This record gives sequence, C-alpha cells and structure tokens, in this order.
Amino acid sequence: MSLSFFDQFMSPHLLGIPLILISLLFPALLLPSPRNRWITNRISTLQSWFIYTITKQLMTPLNKKGHKWALILSSLMIFLLSINLLGLLPYTFTPTTQLSMNLALAFPLWLATLLTGLRNQPSASLGHLLPEGTPTPLIPALIMIETTSLLIRPLALGVRLTANLTAGHLLIQLISTATAVLFSIMPAISLLTACVLLLLTILEVAVAMIQAYVFVLLLSLYLQENI
Repeated sequence: MSLSFFDQFMSPHLLGIPLILISLLFPALLLPSPRNRWITNRISTLQSWFIYTITKQLMTPLNKKGHKWALILSSLMIFLLSINLLGLLPYTFTPTTQLSMNLALAFPLWLATLLTGLRNQPSASLGHLLPEGTPTPLIPALIMIETTSLLIRPLALGVRLTANLTAGHLLIQLISTATAVLFSIMPAISLLTACVLLLLTILEVAVAMIQAYVFVLLLSLYLQENI
C-alpha cells in the first residue's frame, strides 16, 4: 500500500480514540513540579531559568496591567515549543500542523485581547480603525480595510504556524525519501542529500522554536495595543 506524503499529518487513533489528546497532555510532564526545596537539581534549575527568561522577554514591552497575562502567555509559549520540538522526533505526530488546533488557540486569545481593549479603553481601541488626519472621502474605505485586517489576525496566526511546520515536515520527508532511494543507485548523491537532510533538520529545530515565539509575541503585541 502506497502512503501519501500528507498521511503524517493525520491524527493517529487507537481503539477509536484519537491519540492527539495524549500528545497534547505530554508536554505538561516536562514542566517542573513544585517541591519544598528552592533548588532540587540542575534540570529544575534550568527549567526555572528558562521559564523566567521567557516571561521576562514577553512582559517587558507591557505595562503592569498586561502582567496579568504572564501565566497564560508563558504557558502557551512552553506548550507550543514542547509540541513543535517533540513533533520532530521520528514516528511522532505534531498537533500544531493541524489548522483547527492553531485556530482554536489563536481565536479565543485574540478575542480576549480585543474585548479587554473595548472594556478598558473603548475610544482608543476603536480609534485604531481610523488614523488621525484621514481625508473624509477615504474614511468608509479605510474603516473597512482596518476592520478586515483586524478580523483576519487570528486566521493569520493559525495559518502562519500551520504552514511553516507543514512545509518543514514535508521537506524533511521528501529529502529523506530521496536519500533512501538513491542509496543503492548513487551512493555519493545519497550522501550529499543526507548532509542536506541534516542541515534541514537543524533548520527545522530553529523554525519550531521561532514559530512558537512569534505566535506568542504577536499575541502580546495585540494585548499591548489594547491596554
């Protein structure tokens, strides 16, 4: 039976139960558990330093009102980062290649930032739809354009994350398939493609980390506009 290159993006099932639920819960096992001692071992210290660095990086542009979102944004960053990196392991499934999941993460958080702005400063939030000094004939068209750009933000967040991870996984599978096929025919070319595959894998590790950071960073920027 021939398999399609896109079969790797299908959620596996066991006894009719989608295993994506287990893969979504697995990153929680990597988080440090609370202990009675301040420092337990090097891994816990490294995890605490990493979480502190992420939180500081995300909260620096925000004022004190935005610091209430520290737990949500930091947890989302670690969640996406863990899933993206674990999805690069062989025989694994990457939930963040599913557009439905990414939209389910992006839309509620984007809506929460928008409602926060409309509740705390409605005039300033609505003022983003019409820049100051706009000519009168352009006001209706500009309001429609700004409203459209505002409404497609969650879609852009989900599609960006899905497209980058899907493209990377497809490239890795295509080059690995070419390496295996060329091994018995042209070993030298196969060795060259194997080197390209190694470099591409390193690049995909960087892409997985960057895309998780960009997703959360854009949400923090949307929050900054509304507080």
